[in-house]
Amino acid sequence: MSKQVAVIGLGLIGGSIALAIKNQHEGARIIGFDVNQNQLQLAKALRVVDETASSLEEAVQSADFIMIAAPVVQTEHILAQLSEYSLKSNVIISDVGSTKHSIVKHAKSILDPSITFIGGHPMAGSHKTGVSAAKSHLFENAFYILTPDQNVAEKDLNKLMDLLRGTKATFVELEAEEHDYLVGLISHFPHILAASLVNFVSESNNNQRFNVARFAAGGFRDITRIASASPVMWRDILLRNKEVLLQMTDDLKLELDRIRNYIEQEDGDKIFDYFTDAKDFRDGLPVRSRGAIPAFYDLFLDVQDQPGVIAAVTQKLAGEEISITNIRIIETREDIMGVLRISFRSELDRDNAKAVLERDFDTYVDDK
Repeated sequence: MSKQVAVIGLGLIGGSIALAIKNQHEGARIIGFDVNQNQLQLAKALRVVDETASSLEEAVQSADFIMIAAPVVQTEHILAQLSEYSLKSNVIISDVGSTKHSIVKHAKSILDPSITFIGGHPMAGSHKTGVSAAKSHLFENAFYILTPDQNVAEKDLNKLMDLLRGTKATFVELEAEEHDYLVGLISHFPHILAASLVNFVSESNNNQRFNVARFAAGGFRDITRIASASPVMWRDILLRNKEVLLQMTDDLKLELDRIRNYIEQEDGDKIFDYFTDAKDFRDGLPVRSRGAIPAFYDLFLDVQDQPGVIAAVTQKLAGEEISITNIRIIETREDIMGVLRISFRSELDRDNAKAVLERDFDTYVDDK
């Protein structure tokens, strides 16, 4: 493959796409551009890209493919800029935004009809950010959703999938509206719920004589992890998936009314069925598959509260060159196995860590 690919936005996603393309297509030349000069220089130093451009126009002027790896609102601004440039007539443009209807509609309204735009959303990520965290295998076995409209030629869609073949992702074609409903249900709305629950507890913390936050660890911290995501990113996502999320908010009110009525009526059978149905559906979800919300790979350890124990754990992991993303002592241990939780970026890292640490500590994995 002898093509020039412009990657706009050299963070985790853009960098990982660039690496996947380079690994699969030796003849492809990757031109990178990012408004953050540090990320741009780092991408060149790490050989994530072959060349860097000093402007967006310079990056795209000879490109056969343009991959926009930026947040949703920025992507719309970039598309507006691209509409003013003289691009190759057969160029194919795609993005990685987690909402698609607004972007596809925007692209169709401003780009020249000779330019092919295919919306994309690789459903994978990491707890790390920036181009230094980019991995060519980041998307392996993840769903990569593409949302071509009815005017996109099959040959152009195939060209894009061939370009991205090195991601080793599973490509799925959906209409833009179908995509937005799907990710709204399994990703966007859960982030709203997590943030709402945290804010609810925060208000309660302010109104109580005791410190609620001190006890709101363990399971509560686990189920609200995604509330720590970027407020800027989630502001833009919610505004671009407005109609879907408004409807889901109304539907949730009905769902909460249902369980509220069961509690008010002290209907034990219906409460039991309510939790049974939820448990059955949740337990039936695939454990190993990669979904819209990044998985957390945690290892729990039972350790004694004594000086040097955490150093001993981290030294053993360092000796095997196993990196961790987080380590935390658990105070509230209801439904939690172990007193120390170590998080890893992949299942393989966690399994290797377990093999190293279980020689000296009681270790547990909770994949339920």
